[in-house]
Amino acid sequence: MSQKRERRGIHVDQSELLCKKGCGFYGNPAWQGLCSKCYREEHQHLRLKQIEEDRALAERLQREEEAAYASIQGAQTQPRLEERKSNEKTSKVTTVKKFFSPSSRAAPKKESLETKTPNPSVSRQCSVETDRTTRDFINFLKNLQKPGREIYRQSQAFLESMGSKKDLSADELSECVQDFYHNLSDQLLSHFKGSRDSVERVMDQVERYIMTYLYKVVFCPETADDEKKDLAIQKRIRDLHWVTAQMLCVPVEEEIPEVSDNAVKAITEVIEMDSKRVPCDKLACITRCSKHIFNAIKITKKEPASADDFLPTLIYIVLRANPPRLQSNIQYITRFCNPSRLMSGEDGYYFTNLCCAVAFIEKLDAQSLNLSPEDFERYMSGQASPGRPETGAEDLSQLCGSLDLLGGLGLQQDRRAEGARRPEADLIDWQASVENDARDVLAEHPPVAQPATSAIDSDNVDSDRLPPPLQPQVFAG
Repeated sequence: MSQKRERRGIHVDQSELLCKKGCGFYGNPAWQGLCSKCYREEHQHLRLKQIEEDRALAERLQREEEAAYASIQGAQTQPRLEERKSNEKTSKVTTVKKFFSPSSRAAPKKESLETKTPNPSVSRQCSVETDRTTRDFINFLKNLQKPGREIYRQSQAFLESMGSKKDLSADELSECVQDFYHNLSDQLLSHFKGSRDSVERVMDQVERYIMTYLYKVVFCPETADDEKKDLAIQKRIRDLHWVTAQMLCVPVEEEIPEVSDNAVKAITEVIEMDSKRVPCDKLACITRCSKHIFNAIKITKKEPASADDFLPTLIYIVLRANPPRLQSNIQYITRFCNPSRLMSGEDGYYFTNLCCAVAFIEKLDAQSLNLSPEDFERYMSGQASPGRPETGAEDLSQLCGSLDLLGGLGLQQDRRAEGARRPEADLIDWQASVENDARDVLAEHPPVAQPATSAIDSDNVDSDRLPPPLQPQVFAG
């Protein structure tokens, strides 16, 4: 078994999916292999350390600036003192004149009105989806009564605060959202007396509400390089179009109609992930895709699938689908999904496997596919593909022979077409000859019109004097 795993190069132990800190939750490549909780603790420690260093540097620069300013202040104190007194006297006179002028008395009133006009920090999207999400969120909170009103108030305040943070980096936006999740989850735990299921049900609705409004701001932001990563992985998958299921040792037989149907559904789900706006909905697409994969393996092998079967099949499905904005969707889920969903449960397991599949595709090499480095490079460059021989001298001679054979077959086809056209020409010539013979007969024996005879005269007519009756002419054709 160990030799098989080494040969495949795709096997991932279940322990490798867990957090490197050993807390028991699933890790994530975007969090350096840590779970959300451990990553936040580690990141917060580093951030506090950086803040302290920045503060010490700012204080040192300020002291140096004050010392430099004090050294040159003595020589310029007297002239600046006289200049300052003169400026203050002129300013007082100007202020008194402006105070008694009628135009200046109306200005403060106008300014105060302008300062009282609020500028909305979050522009609500007038779309069917946002309206439906808001309505569903309010109806859900009505069942919670008092905590429902508090949850709605905090969610609204959070959206208002996010309106002034659009220029933050993607990691900073993620930190704001995750802090809101963390604080609200702690409050709900005390209200529901430690019932995790009730807390997660509320947090799912909160996530759906706030992320519907923040989607356009935080998905693939300009401050991140998500779009660049999307283009890179998309090109990588296109270059790997030649990879077959046999190379990945995928235990799926797509010739079976039911297996093929599950494979198509899995591809559809992973592509449809991009059309969802909420992280939990994108996660649901990944979960459904994975379940279709397990069904396809189970039908093929006629037994439950294992983790060793699932990962290579997931890689194969991703290569066939080439999902749009794959890295952006993974980063969006990582940054803004309710962290408890990614740390445990089937959603977290399937998402972690998807991250491993993408990482494997990025690092895929000849050894992983049991190929020689030369064949791998030729396949990647498009010079050759599996099942098609490499272009060389022998292939050129074989190609010339095939062209000669095709030329001979073309000549045979022309002769057969000529033979097929000959009976048609003979039939046309025969019809023309028959028509000519008929015209010659009519010209030699033209028909003669006979006078009409009455019934009385017909008895006295000598039959010997009658001309011979006309014989009917039979014309072929």
